[in-house]
Amino acid sequence: MFRVDPQKAMEGHAAKAAEATSKLSPRAEEIIAAPVDSTLSGPVIAGVAQIAEVLLLAVLGYCIHFAYIGPEQDSFYIPLILGTSLLTNIVFNAARTHRISAYRTSLSQIGRVIGAWAAVMILLMVGLFFLKAGDMVSRVWLLSWFLFGAILLAVYRLMLRALVQRWTDEGRLKRRAVIVGGGDDAAALIQQIKSSADKDINLLGLFDDRVGERSPDIVLGYPKLGMVADLVDFARLTSVDLVIVSMPLSAEKRVLDMLTQLWVLPVDIRLSAHMSKLRFTDKAYSYVGDVPVLNMADKPISDWNLIFKWVFDKLVAFAALILLSPLMLVTAIAIKLESQGPVFFVQNRHGFNNETIRIYKFRSMRTDMLDQTASRLVTKNDPRVTRVGKFIRRTSIDELPQLLNVLKGDLSIVGPRPHAPQAKAENQLYYEAVEGYYARHRVKPGITGWAQINGWRGETDTIDKIMQRVNHDLYYIEHWSILLDLYILLMTPISLISKNENAY
Repeated sequence: MFRVDPQKAMEGHAAKAAEATSKLSPRAEEIIAAPVDSTLSGPVIAGVAQIAEVLLLAVLGYCIHFAYIGPEQDSFYIPLILGTSLLTNIVFNAARTHRISAYRTSLSQIGRVIGAWAAVMILLMVGLFFLKAGDMVSRVWLLSWFLFGAILLAVYRLMLRALVQRWTDEGRLKRRAVIVGGGDDAAALIQQIKSSADKDINLLGLFDDRVGERSPDIVLGYPKLGMVADLVDFARLTSVDLVIVSMPLSAEKRVLDMLTQLWVLPVDIRLSAHMSKLRFTDKAYSYVGDVPVLNMADKPISDWNLIFKWVFDKLVAFAALILLSPLMLVTAIAIKLESQGPVFFVQNRHGFNNETIRIYKFRSMRTDMLDQTASRLVTKNDPRVTRVGKFIRRTSIDELPQLLNVLKGDLSIVGPRPHAPQAKAENQLYYEAVEGYYARHRVKPGITGWAQINGWRGETDTIDKIMQRVNHDLYYIEHWSILLDLYILLMTPISLISKNENAY
């Protein structure tokens, strides 16, 4: 995958944004105003389908064994059934039967599946022969598993086809895509997408910095929605899953300029190779339908990773709320006893993809001195902070109500900390002080993060401090994994004790 140097990209992003003078077209505004239906992830569907298929084959094999032979030889048959079922899944994947495009077919899909199932049975028999274990396996059981398995696979695949076809007809498997580029190259790309990926791609329009004959306002019925810089605003106002760049590989400067503007978005960016005479090995390409593309940037957390992170967030937030509820109750009582006013403080913050979210905190300031916009940083011995507030801010107890934001889906347990829109460093708004600042919003913000456990929490009164925090956030996004989230979660209590000198 092509990688952008964040530092270089941050240096050029503001200049490019300033140069862009065009506005979104009326057609773009119509797309933004239209409701967006929820979609389903192809890799997740394929993963669930594989798990279900393996379980069905394993259960069928054991049921036949239990009915014909009985449980006496379970210690041999159970490993054999499980191993064969898993091997079948590997062979099915090698035969390319676990793809959305394959699920939409009927005879060709069933033919490949049953052919692969027969190949696995032959491999099993050959293996038993060479291991001299043929006498340990019932021939009636093996033949019955093969025949009934073939019937089961055919029925299962027909049901799967019907389900996938229904989702296709409803448009739930289409990725919302835009093309960067115009003219003849874009026209050729659109033709190939329509002919080979019409069921998978919902093409919204084009973005191009060129004007005139080289970039007409309409290309094969698809409108030009704006300039490349406008795509950043467009993708924040409506859902965009995929950006396909229709530029020649030789146009290195144009491609880099485009990346410096778009790398802050949580989208997949692909460079189309449909018009290039330069050819790489097949492993270098991924495909949009039949269109070969080069992966330039990926959405940081998607498909199965998104599910894993969602489950991690909900489990940790629910368990933390139960375990920490006595501490939260004591904190609420202490706040009420010291000063009049609400227990909770609600504030607008930047969320995923620059959306505005409302986060909860325990109130740590005097009611008459609350700062809803966070335009003035809290400093050491700040007179606005109450005595209870000083303690809960220093220990981050004031952040515990954000566990409710995690359950609501606004926050993750781990991620870049959400900042207030008007937060400043050296009298400059964060996004003005740090180029590429919004790239940290490519993932959902979190209660704790990589920057926090490395000492970059609390006051950000200098540009260097906010740059350090952003750099750590970008590192986290680039290297995300569930294990990294778990490490950050475990290190958070330690960092609260050893690295809290900046928390006031």
